[in-house]
Amino acid sequence: MNTQAGTPEAKRGRKFDQVLEGARSVFLQDGFEGASVDVIARVAGVSKATLYAYFPDKRLLFMEVAKGECQRQSHSALAEIDFSQPPEIVMRTAATRLLGFVLSELGRGVFRICVAESDRFPELGQEFYNHGPALVRQNLVCYFKAAIARGELKIDDLPLAADQFAELCKADLFPRMLMGVQSSFTQQEIDRVINGALSLWLARYSTE
Repeated sequence: MNTQAGTPEAKRGRKFDQVLEGARSVFLQDGFEGASVDVIARVAGVSKATLYAYFPDKRLLFMEVAKGECQRQSHSALAEIDFSQPPEIVMRTAATRLLGFVLSELGRGVFRICVAESDRFPELGQEFYNHGPALVRQNLVCYFKAAIARGELKIDDLPLAADQFAELCKADLFPRMLMGVQSSFTQQEIDRVINGALSLWLARYSTE
C-alpha cells in the first residue's frame, strides 16, 4: 500500500467489513510487520485493488482493526464483569484483560505505529487513544462510581485513579517488551505484576 501525502482516510463501501475481518485474522496471526497485503486480500476474499480503494495505507487498515478489537474486548469484558462484585475481583479481571491486549502482537504493533507515525498521522494515535486507553478509563470510572456508592472505594479523582491502575498493570512487563528485551511472558510473571498492582492500588483507594 502506498502512503499518500497528508493524512490517509478509509473509504467505506459494500465490502468494508469483509476487508476488516480478513485483515483482523491476518494481523492477529502475523502482526503488523509480518502481515502481507496479498495475504490480507486473499483471506478477505477481495482483490488488491479493492483493498487499496478502502485503505490507501496499511497503517490505516491496522489501526482500524485495532480500534475494532479494542471495542470488541471492551464489550466482552463488560459482559463478563459483574459490577456488583467487590473491587479486588473486578479490578483483577480488568487487569487481566488490559494486559492481555497490551502484551499481544496487536497491542504491541498499535503502540509502535502510534509512536512512529505520530508526526505524519497524528489522527491515527488520537483515534486509537479514544478507542483504547480512554475507553478503559471510561469503563473503570463507571465501576468506581458504583463501588463508591456501596462504600467499598474512596476516590477523589476518578480518571486519575483509573489511569494509575492501568499504568501499574504495565509495570516491568511493558518496558521489557517495548525495548525488545522479552517478547513473551509466563503466567507467573503476569500474575506477579497484577498482584502487585492490585495490592498497591487497593491500599490507596479501598475503604477496607
